[in-house]
Amino acid sequence: MIGLISATAAGAAARDRLAAAWPDRTRVYEGPVADAVRRAFGECSQLVCFLATGAVVRLVAPLLADKASDPGVVCVDEGGRFAVSLVGGHGGGANELARAVGRLLGAEPVVTTATDAVGVPGLDTLGLPVEGDVAGVSRALLDGEPVALELESVWPLPALPPNVLPSGVGSAVPGAGPTIRVTDRLVDGDGDSPGVGAGVVVLRPPSLVVGVGASKGAPVDEVLGLVEGALADARLSVASVAALATVDAKAGEPGIVGAAERLGVPVVTYSADELAGVEVPNPSAAPLAAVGTPSVAEAAALLGGGELLVPKRKSERADGAPAMATCAVVRRPGRGRLAVVGLGPGARDLLTPRAEAELRRASVLVGLDQYVDQIRDLLRPGTRILESGLGAEEERARTAVAEARKGQAVALIGSGDAGVYAMASPALAEASDDIDVIGVPGVTAALAAGAILGAPLGHDHVSISLSDLHTPWHIIERRVLAAAEADIVVTFYNPRSRGRDWQLPKALAILGAHREPTTPVGVVRNASRPDESSRVTTLTGLDPATVDMMTVVTVGNTATRTIAGRMVTPRGYRWQDTAR
Repeated sequence: MIGLISATAAGAAARDRLAAAWPDRTRVYEGPVADAVRRAFGECSQLVCFLATGAVVRLVAPLLADKASDPGVVCVDEGGRFAVSLVGGHGGGANELARAVGRLLGAEPVVTTATDAVGVPGLDTLGLPVEGDVAGVSRALLDGEPVALELESVWPLPALPPNVLPSGVGSAVPGAGPTIRVTDRLVDGDGDSPGVGAGVVVLRPPSLVVGVGASKGAPVDEVLGLVEGALADARLSVASVAALATVDAKAGEPGIVGAAERLGVPVVTYSADELAGVEVPNPSAAPLAAVGTPSVAEAAALLGGGELLVPKRKSERADGAPAMATCAVVRRPGRGRLAVVGLGPGARDLLTPRAEAELRRASVLVGLDQYVDQIRDLLRPGTRILESGLGAEEERARTAVAEARKGQAVALIGSGDAGVYAMASPALAEASDDIDVIGVPGVTAALAAGAILGAPLGHDHVSISLSDLHTPWHIIERRVLAAAEADIVVTFYNPRSRGRDWQLPKALAILGAHREPTTPVGVVRNASRPDESSRVTTLTGLDPATVDMMTVVTVGNTATRTIAGRMVTPRGYRWQDTAR
């Protein structure tokens, strides 16, 4: 929950805008400001104070405890010009909150965290639990010192600065100098942080799955104690547990659910038939009779693949009564990550926050050179860029998938929405289930052009590419005819190039056989870019020679009208009948 505190009428107005935008995430604190800040500090994970930074510093200073538990605090000035990340930039999420508040209120986010200021990823912002000497290793990163990277297993990390070197490369030697270790094992050391030495940061990948079986009514403490004990005995970190897995008959078992809640992980369930098909070292007749499978703990842990690190073990009860819980631990192999990202039509403000976040998360970027140029400034230092020219779509798709299979975090970019005439299709045709694939939607050219033209897509509509480089013309022609006969608004992509100058006139003729010559047609070139141009004409008034590959052509249906210079397709035909 985000606590909102203000002192003046102007502050209250901005506060209310934020509350209206985030009704489920915010709580307004009224009353004397000092009391409001104290209450919000104790009850919320983040605060936005519409007050001077000096005032907020004085109010929160006595309340601060440590970076791990303090809420993130953002200050917005009286004029709404700046959103200042004051406390908890990384741990409390104040840096991201300042950016989000800035977007909503039109304020400039002010982030002074050293790593953010120079584009170096904060070690506590990589999406993995972190332990150890974060401050010391961060200083080494910022100062350009060699930092060793010790990867126990491959994991898709964001881009790290060039001075982070895998152990044994250049001057990076295991155990010598600042070190980043990626491991699910417990680490011995003698630094200030328990178990981790000075100059060492440990990142915990979510690589462990704990299979759990439990009798009805098994206490939470018994299940949790068994899991934590098994991990400790195997020298494994509880911070690397990704999930508790069990049979679906136990999905609501309070002991399992409660243990998962305390660990902060989900419960994953499988059917008895699925578990019965998994070969395990320690089958038993008891679970077979109870839930229909000879193994719950081992089978549930192993079902997704991986290495069995801790075979089935039972809980121990102080009174000597029979055990009520079993568990087993499996290490899942690291999987590469491929994010297929739509960049939108070109304008930076039409690039979605999710797309921007994926670009910053990537360690490898694959894309068309001109699209890479659009977003190069958003990439973290150290991002490896693999760019190529027009016509190399399939090669880029293969490259992106191959890099993900190496365990990298890859972003494959395309214009508009990457799933619409762009890179998602060839990439997913190449990918198999050995990598994680994330789709990030973008604003399509049809949508961007439609917004410029008015509301041409207000009813059923279809997009058709007129490029016959990948699709034979007779198939394209059949689709245009179907759209014409169905009276559907049509947006033409790739309408005309120097080598393809007859397809657009042919398509317009097909539509013209089913629509009036005065049917509105919208033409938009370079939608959302600085040299954007648009016009509304008619089927007979459109000169195909004025159209090129940077143009989108939208042809209305029989209900589409031009109103005040804008294309409008009514949501229903009854509206059109009434208008007549």
